[in-house]
Amino acid sequence: MKLARIAVWFDREVAEARWQYGMNVFETYLEELLNHRGITFEMPERLDDLLRSRYDLVLVALAAENEASVEVLYRFASEGGGVVLFANLNRMAARLGYVKMPRHQSGYAYFHSREKGTESTESRPLRFLDALPWLPFGNDVTPAEKLGKIRLDAALDDANHDVLPALLRFQVGSGFVDRWSVGLLTTIVKLQQGSAPLVEDGAPAPDGTASVNDGILKADDSIEQCWERDRLISETGAPYFAYPYTDEWREAIVGHIVRRAAQHGWSVPYFGYWPPGVESVAMISHDSDGNEEEHGITTLGLMKEFGIRSTWCMIESGYSRPLYDRIEQDGHEIAFHYNAIDRNGYWAEAEFKRQLDHLRAVASDTAVVSNKNHVTRFEGWSELFRWCEKYGIESDQTRGPSKKGNVGFLFGTCHPYRPIAWSDERNRLYNVLEIGFLTQDMDHGKWTDTSVIVPFLEAVRRVEGVAHFLFHQVHLHQKAPVREAFRRTVREAKARGFEFWTGKRINDWERARRGLRIVSGADDGEISVVAKTAEAEKVEAVLYIPIPAGANAGQLHASTLSERYGVTTIRTTTRLAMQTSQL
Repeated sequence: MKLARIAVWFDREVAEARWQYGMNVFETYLEELLNHRGITFEMPERLDDLLRSRYDLVLVALAAENEASVEVLYRFASEGGGVVLFANLNRMAARLGYVKMPRHQSGYAYFHSREKGTESTESRPLRFLDALPWLPFGNDVTPAEKLGKIRLDAALDDANHDVLPALLRFQVGSGFVDRWSVGLLTTIVKLQQGSAPLVEDGAPAPDGTASVNDGILKADDSIEQCWERDRLISETGAPYFAYPYTDEWREAIVGHIVRRAAQHGWSVPYFGYWPPGVESVAMISHDSDGNEEEHGITTLGLMKEFGIRSTWCMIESGYSRPLYDRIEQDGHEIAFHYNAIDRNGYWAEAEFKRQLDHLRAVASDTAVVSNKNHVTRFEGWSELFRWCEKYGIESDQTRGPSKKGNVGFLFGTCHPYRPIAWSDERNRLYNVLEIGFLTQDMDHGKWTDTSVIVPFLEAVRRVEGVAHFLFHQVHLHQKAPVREAFRRTVREAKARGFEFWTGKRINDWERARRGLRIVSGADDGEISVVAKTAEAEKVEAVLYIPIPAGANAGQLHASTLSERYGVTTIRTTTRLAMQTSQL
């Protein structure tokens, strides 16, 4: 079995030119996307290296819009390689008999899916925030297979408006060129982090359920979803953002790479998101607003009732050291709750550090590695992540809803991810994992009710993310409906196979898993998994090995095979990889 050798082409000179003009190059995010799935890739420094090296697939993150780029990539495809374009390299359009259209800011992409034994049906649309389609032009048009379609926000209600393809697949020589019409990388970044630095209140929900324009800059002032089209209404009338668009786009990219490689005789192995035997992960966090110790004692009792270990985000002045010791003895995590609004707290690096130093001095002998900002306070673009990175906060949990009507997947994701910097820092990736939350205390009256629990859990389980719920200690102590909402959350999650982890455990696992690398020393199907870090040496991960067209699955037991991304796939573990991957 031939493992695909993948190159990510990122033209550094093009990026540097754009950064000089203050332009963002969110295409750097392809590195984060592939690392999150554990897909092995290389980043050659020179365009000509794509021809000199024995690459099979080239994923074009950023390329110069010139004939040299077109010539090299077209030749690479014609000689049997695969090229994937992400709404870029428009100079290639003319070579294929196409012309680019104007750029579009937002809309929805529609694809067809087929369940076993059923007809192909149109799946639920995915929101995009960038598109640059091509259209045929002239007489010498290369035939293309058209997959999916996109419709622009402004034309969603116009049945006569032209429908454009979401993905074009061109046969070029013995290889192929595939081009997404959707700017997938820009879409993912904007859904997760917004389109611009946050400097003013956001637009409230038209139905009055989410008045984010409250004079306090918060994470949910910069969402990029539509109040009307991206929310559903629960059985009790509670609105919620229902769709993890970002995670679904990630899966669309990975699935496309895996399928196209398999069709051409190459395997693209990848890691599962959780350890063997763990199918779904949930998380409970608390914010210690008020710092009354009786609130903490009540919360400890509730966690013990269900055997849950949770993350306690502590705001200054916090608890007494004996209570902190009890919290840690029960296996919970002590985390930071940065306050930039109440009791003279303010938004500044020095204040962030001062409060964090205070917590570390009084709370625990173990490291404090997680943070969630009070009232989800946020401004700018990446100051918070820069501070976290600088002062040893490895995981942030600030990006979540503050209002009743914007709970759910308002940033499109329930996965841990690395945020990206603005152009002033050359769009680098921060060494911080963001783990957003879905809702605050249900059945409190201020936020949503328990009717959203099951929809949230089902959506999180489908995309294999983290079902993160926030319950304040004060509300768990004072309000019986909130206590019962907590109990229902745990019961529903456990009934669906969720395990409850702390933020630190999620952070430690994700970092260790990313320290694993899939390698192959030959074309005989031998796969090795090597550890790049000391932490990675201690973990065992799930390993998926797609079986490409024409490959022999040998005598593998049927229980090790399943279909993922439309490809028959071996499911094994990193420890068994050498035994099960000889095909």
